[in-house]
Amino acid sequence: TQASADNLVSGLRAAFKDKKTAAIIMRINSPGGSPVQAGYVYDEIKRLRKKYPDTKLYAVIADICASGGYYIAAAADEIYADKASIVGSIGVLMDGFGFVDTLEKIGVERRLMTAGKYKGVLDPFSPLKKPEVQHVQNLLDTVHRQFIDQVKAGRGDRLSDNPDLFTGLFWNGEESVKLGLVDGLGSASYVAREIIGVENIVDRKST
Repeated sequence: TQASADNLVSGLRAAFKDKKTAAIIMRINSPGGSPVQAGYVYDEIKRLRKKYPDTKLYAVIADICASGGYYIAAAADEIYADKASIVGSIGVLMDGFGFVDTLEKIGVERRLMTAGKYKGVLDPFSPLKKPEVQHVQNLLDTVHRQFIDQVKAGRGDRLSDNPDLFTGLFWNGEESVKLGLVDGLGSASYVAREIIGVENIVDRKST
């Protein structure tokens, strides 16, 4: 289903606040999304874990936990996945299309008017310009560094020194355990029963 940082944070706050909560399981099945939304949830998890130090939060990965999904998972006390789950993709992208040659072939003239030297940056109907490309690359590099810093802060020395860890590559759950991206293999029910020691799982919606 569609998710948003506001809904996730609302549900997390309610779960942490409930005095009957033994621990929290955050089930993640996401290819990623906005680094801003992921950062919002990450920061709130860190705040709640500090406010309620006796309540552990476990992230459990279903089919996929990539990019912004993993950004959020890195804030958990521990991360579990299925052996075939897809995990990682720690990187940042911005994509689009270029139609310059197409316009020339069909005889269409592009008329772009702007106020501001770079207002038309990355316009798909105009040729790429080196200063604009460099500016966007710097932006992506900065967000990527922020992503890496948060993952390192969340995972600490559990991360391996594999040089490909922050290149945008992804791995299955079994490989992710070896890389330190994941702590162990198991489902939400496994974590509840074997790690936390409870049988009853309450589905917390946003409030």
